[in-house]
Amino acid sequence: MTWELKGKYPSIFEDKTVGSEAKKLFDDANKLLDKIVEEKLLTANGVVGLFPANSVGVDDIEIYVDETRSGVKRVLHTLRQQMQKSTKEPNIALADFIAPKETEVKDYIGMFAVTAGIGIEKLIEKFEKDHDDYNSIMVKAIADRLAEAFAEHLHELVRKKYWGYTPDEILSGEELIKEKYVGIRPAPGYPAQPDHTEKPIIFSLLDVEKNTGIKLTESMAMYPAASVSGLYFSHPESRYFSVGKIGKDQVLDYHRRKGMSVEEIERWLSPILNY
Repeated sequence: MTWELKGKYPSIFEDKTVGSEAKKLFDDANKLLDKIVEEKLLTANGVVGLFPANSVGVDDIEIYVDETRSGVKRVLHTLRQQMQKSTKEPNIALADFIAPKETEVKDYIGMFAVTAGIGIEKLIEKFEKDHDDYNSIMVKAIADRLAEAFAEHLHELVRKKYWGYTPDEILSGEELIKEKYVGIRPAPGYPAQPDHTEKPIIFSLLDVEKNTGIKLTESMAMYPAASVSGLYFSHPESRYFSVGKIGKDQVLDYHRRKGMSVEEIERWLSPILNY
């Protein structure tokens, strides 16, 4: 994908046009990965947190100080679909996957942040000094894949052990790739929660910089780049979706809920505004 060679592994190796090039890339990547592992050139760090939580006022999620649920630590804000659907299909938001406060169901939400990019600057610097653009791009691609693999592995540990809501889960690699497990791990900035400004809430609750070394830039990008962060939902009906385009009415409501100016919200959400 990094080199825009179209096809799936391992069948891409049989492709008449790109097969031999894909095989060369695969072999080179594995050589570099072996070197990274043997010489411990990259370090991975991660943090996970599980918090008592309930949804409030339809689209927000309150995170409580402790199990008494008497004090609110932080509030997560979600966005709701506004597209025209059939009468039987609701417009959903991530808050729908957390039990409403009035039900008195003691629900929870999880958060995580992982990186596989600690130490990558030295590697990139070395390759660039040697004018080796190929391996400079390669090490970034490998670190990205390692970060995604770490996120997948940690999610499995959370489901089976730390949160333990599916302790008997047994899935093949293929089933894991097809996300056949219970629960989701959406990330701010992605289709189900397009607002990057929710990231600082995750970062503060998990003390991400102290615990992992991942920093958040002014533009809400994570540094090192080979990092992943997001939320964990355990609801058996939770699923990935796209919020899609939203109207001015939701922007005004979001501005009231988040306490941010309308202009700032419009700037961050400009790709999904329908006006």
